[in-house]
Amino acid sequence: MAAPTTPDTSAAAPANEREQRLARRIALAKAGIDPYPEYSDVDAYAADLIDRYAELEDGAATEDSYRIAGRVVALRNQGKIAFIVLRDPTADIQIFCRINAMSEADWQLIGQLDMGDILNVGGTILRTRRGQLSLAPTQLMLLSKSIRPLPEKFHGLSDKETRYRQRYVDLIVNADVRETFRKRSAIISEFRRYMEADGYMEVETPILQTIQGGATAKPFITHFNALDQENYLRIATELHLKRLLVGGYERVFEIGRIFRNEGMDQTHNPEFTTMEAYRAYSDLEGMKALAEGVIKAANARVNTTEQIVFQGKEIDLSGSWPSIPMTQVVSQVLGEDVDLDTPLEHLASLAAAHDIEVAKDWGPGRIIAELYDELGEDSLINPTFVVDYPVEVSPLAKRREDDPRLTHRFELVIAGHEYANAFSELNDPVDQAERFARQMEEKASGDDEAMEYDADYVRALEYGMPPAGGIGIGIDRVVMLLTDSASIRDVLLFPHMRPEATSASGAAAARERQEESRAKAREAAELAAQEAERVAAEQVVVEPLFEDFVDFETFSRSDFRAVKVLECEAVPKSKKLLRFTLDDGSGNNRTILSGIRAFYAPEELVGKTLVAITNLPPRSMMGIDSCGMIISVIHEVEGEERLNVLMVDDRIPAGAKLY
Repeated sequence: MAAPTTPDTSAAAPANEREQRLARRIALAKAGIDPYPEYSDVDAYAADLIDRYAELEDGAATEDSYRIAGRVVALRNQGKIAFIVLRDPTADIQIFCRINAMSEADWQLIGQLDMGDILNVGGTILRTRRGQLSLAPTQLMLLSKSIRPLPEKFHGLSDKETRYRQRYVDLIVNADVRETFRKRSAIISEFRRYMEADGYMEVETPILQTIQGGATAKPFITHFNALDQENYLRIATELHLKRLLVGGYERVFEIGRIFRNEGMDQTHNPEFTTMEAYRAYSDLEGMKALAEGVIKAANARVNTTEQIVFQGKEIDLSGSWPSIPMTQVVSQVLGEDVDLDTPLEHLASLAAAHDIEVAKDWGPGRIIAELYDELGEDSLINPTFVVDYPVEVSPLAKRREDDPRLTHRFELVIAGHEYANAFSELNDPVDQAERFARQMEEKASGDDEAMEYDADYVRALEYGMPPAGGIGIGIDRVVMLLTDSASIRDVLLFPHMRPEATSASGAAAARERQEESRAKAREAAELAAQEAERVAAEQVVVEPLFEDFVDFETFSRSDFRAVKVLECEAVPKSKKLLRFTLDDGSGNNRTILSGIRAFYAPEELVGKTLVAITNLPPRSMMGIDSCGMIISVIHEVEGEERLNVLMVDDRIPAGAKLY
């Protein structure tokens, strides 16, 4: 067989680098070099070689031969020698190429390499006179031609969406990101090892479920064609795992995906990972020991100390973690003692004073739980078990014997966030049936997060479930804590993202869709104009809230401006508000609060150009002056409200006025 010829790339250079690389790919193929061969042999890894030859002296060479493979992340050709930095799954290593040590074809191949190409290299180990451990190749083989160039800089807020969407590129260029996900794998592995060592059996339960149960959350709904049946993606694994206790298993756990059709923010993603565990003949104290033990074990696997730093806060994981009643936490943040005996009217007034909405049918326990969620949780930094949850917010927990208004339940809070939720499990089928019934009443009243009545689970309890402790731990948040990651998206390999408007591979199709949409919009506009001509002026009405004082003159005084989002963050004590820092063209940053947290993650709005009313008087919200209003559009789809912030072309400068 004839030797491959040198690729000819002497034709006129294409317009951009991607096209240049495609041309080199074609040239390689024409020269008989397969840019994507089927197989290659690897017998060593960079990190192992670096450790094995750590004592090799500067300038020393060996006859030890190895074959490694990896991606080109640096390339420097100096005539008769060339230096390549190759990155494999373990580390980077230098490839020291010399023209007289390689075949002509292999040396010529170096000239056709690009950053990002994947190579197989065979050669001997040496250390250069400058002290760099290197592999001196005698053979070089291209395994995969990289068509897209790697980014030169891949950091900063403007690139965050790209980093999450194109995680494969993020992993190639950012060593810290690769390390985060290596630690995530180690943490999950340690969870599993700890549980098995403690006698727990790992099981798997259904993701598709017919009952919305095990937690209070809004589910994803899907259709099961074979049974013509609506199903939910599970919002918890609890009820199936406890059925296994009825069946006779004593200790069970499951690490798996959970799905909740709710908002996204720094600590929430609609698809996330939990570990739930249930142990017969145990209780809340047993679950405290489990939570503390497994998190400390995971930390020991990836960190060297129990004093860690999380987003600038020093966290001490050592010692025995304290337990504090919920009412005590709320009393501390309010500056006055409150409990379930505090008059309902006074609790409601305290909530109102902190801009917390209270429903008319809420009792003291529900209001105190809401005060805790909005105000108390943020005050806890070191690991703390918050105990004695009101029964109104704990439909699956056993009541306290000395006060049936409270339950045997805790949440583990660290750095102001919940990491675990645990119960002394309710095993009284009559009490459970009554609580399910109350949940159904709340659902009928409009609470779409309330649980449904699970008749089969009640039936299971009627056969008898032993007293038990149960716990759920948020794996993603534990990974965030132990890797000092600011956002849950930083610890999810492929976080959920809005669809891309266009893509390079489908640009033509996207343009066709865009033009089709424009044509439909023009047609709709013409029909709307015709319809408008038939509507008499006196038939036009303003929403009742404004009908007494809004007219054209009032409306025309509203100053609508294009604003650039410099920063966007969730308001810590609010479930609804996002805080925007905006460039409005005036030279001074503007702060506006907007109640759209359920519809947008803060980071996805940074860098966008929005529309805002900028001449409204400041309004205090959660103790922050909001100076204006972000404009959104709202519509309904099948009875569900949809909100979209009004965004305009980024070419429009900040401060541009809308007419």
